[in-house]
Amino acid sequence: MAITVNLYYIGKNGSALKFVQEMKNLGIVDGIRKEVGNIRYDYFQSLDDPEKILLIDSWEDQTAIDAHHQSHFMKELAKLREKYDLHMEVERYQQIKNNAKDKKYIRKRVVLVKSF
Repeated sequence: MAITVNLYYIGKNGSALKFVQEMKNLGIVDGIRKEVGNIRYDYFQSLDDPEKILLIDSWEDQTAIDAHHQSHFMKELAKLREKYDLHMEVERYQQIKNNAKDKKYIRKRVVLVKSF
């Protein structure tokens, strides 16, 4: 069962965005995305609070999260959080199957594939 963690990084004077940029520039983001069990690792900036960055971090299961927490990436990430003096809020979710009643409210994107 997939587990998704929403991490909100909160800083001052653009520090949260600088943190994300350095994470990407150092290759940490790409490295984490390649870890076994990682499903999603994407950052978003809040429209309501420019000092808040959301990370949506999804993993196949708790074992994959535990392995990630033991990886060298976590040490690098922790150093950067300190460097940019970021504070965090965390929400954790477990995936459930869509309820059939909810499907009528979900509009999915249709991708057309051209054949030659």
